[in-house]
Amino acid sequence: MIEKPGEYPFTRGIYPEMYRSRLWTTRQYAGFTSAEESNRRYRYLLDQGVMGLSVAFDLPTQIGYDSDAAMATGEVGRVGVPIATVDNMSTLFQDIPLDQVSTSMTINSTAAILLANYIIVAEEQGVAPEKLRGTIQNDILKEYIARGTYIYPPAPSMRLVTDIFEFCARQLPKWNTISISGYHIREAGSSAAQELAFTLANGIAYVEAALAAGLDINTFGARLSFFFNAHNDFLTEIAKFRAARRLWATIMKNRFGATNPKAQFCRFHTQTGGSTLAARQIDNNVVRTTIQAMSAVLGGTQSLHTNSRDEALALPGEEAARLALRTQQIIAEESGIPDHPDPFGGSYVVEELTDTLQAEAEQLIGEIDELGGAVKAIEQGWIQNEIGRSAYEYQRAIDNGDRVVIGVNKYAADDSNEPELTKIDVASVEKQVRHVQNFRKHRDDDLCQKRLVDLQQRTDTSDNLMPAIIECVRTRCTLGEIADALRAVFGDFHPA
Repeated sequence: MIEKPGEYPFTRGIYPEMYRSRLWTTRQYAGFTSAEESNRRYRYLLDQGVMGLSVAFDLPTQIGYDSDAAMATGEVGRVGVPIATVDNMSTLFQDIPLDQVSTSMTINSTAAILLANYIIVAEEQGVAPEKLRGTIQNDILKEYIARGTYIYPPAPSMRLVTDIFEFCARQLPKWNTISISGYHIREAGSSAAQELAFTLANGIAYVEAALAAGLDINTFGARLSFFFNAHNDFLTEIAKFRAARRLWATIMKNRFGATNPKAQFCRFHTQTGGSTLAARQIDNNVVRTTIQAMSAVLGGTQSLHTNSRDEALALPGEEAARLALRTQQIIAEESGIPDHPDPFGGSYVVEELTDTLQAEAEQLIGEIDELGGAVKAIEQGWIQNEIGRSAYEYQRAIDNGDRVVIGVNKYAADDSNEPELTKIDVASVEKQVRHVQNFRKHRDDDLCQKRLVDLQQRTDTSDNLMPAIIECVRTRCTLGEIADALRAVFGDFHPA
């Protein structure tokens, strides 16, 4: 007999009442050319009913370069907000009380630096660290697999991850220290079973690293979270979320001996599938996103972002972002779905799909174990090759018409109406570059250099690096300077 919601292994949901007691957190992922513009969008979204902020950073910020660096040319503010200085971060959250909002930051190789900036901005607002709520993605392994925004080799990168675990356990008890991401694995072309397996295999690697660092499974395990994709196959996606909870609870209990139920929870954020959005007939994307969002809700997600219809072409416009948010709100307030925890539980189709996905994922995790774990499998290129094969097969099915994409390879039509798209503000980029240069002129350079040297020296010890990174930010070191100080010690990673 199938268990009830809230009962181990939590197939049907991690809480008995699920959304009857508390709805999922509605988030809208956003970040624009400047901190000022991004702040306006965040305050607009909060006014429209968003319950949590989700920050998109530009590429230089993601890979540790200041906005005025030569490597940043042409990329500043293009795919998110540039945060090179603590003043940028302060502007980003101006008039947003950080003790009253939950903030998710999609950042990985520079996660420790951005978290330090957030802590200092909260401190300047008078908000103590223990009151901060949110999530730092901090999932470096999937960068080697799927996205490429890594800086350092795997070993020192994993040290930074576990340092965040330990620091937050002591100082930020309400903060989710990692969002182990299957989203980008799926965006790179994986199947649903591969998304499950590779994400949970990465989770196993993080748990092993944390245990090796002497952390308590029942403490840090309770702050782990996941990030999944909601793709087009409605029933498969519902089953995938159910299988994820069952698999992770079993792994944490049986493999690692976690006894705290919260350390067995697979708590996850979901984003609708960006790779499923089509640049043709973009209104069709509203329908795709609605179906995907419903699968996430029926699958028991803890928070949700719905993509905007124009994101296949540009950063979302205000009207498109509002419609994406309203999609979630209509599901929450009008559909009646939240009144029933795991309403598809017991369906022969969904139960069979759940069992099948679990079995396929377990087989893949077993193969990764035989290779020596996720880090070894990544270093050998095995996971990347598996995703590449799946992506090729998926695209080939679209190209030959075996997989239908409405408006693209079936029912195609000329799009006569050009949508109004968000454009990069060149003046804002130039202003940001000048800001970084002026920022360095109005600080104590000698003290900054002293803090950077202290950080480098601590890398040769077993000390947690977060306090030293926070001190660097407090004395007005830039993100690029902190990343470069660590580059000088750890080196850059270059895949074979």
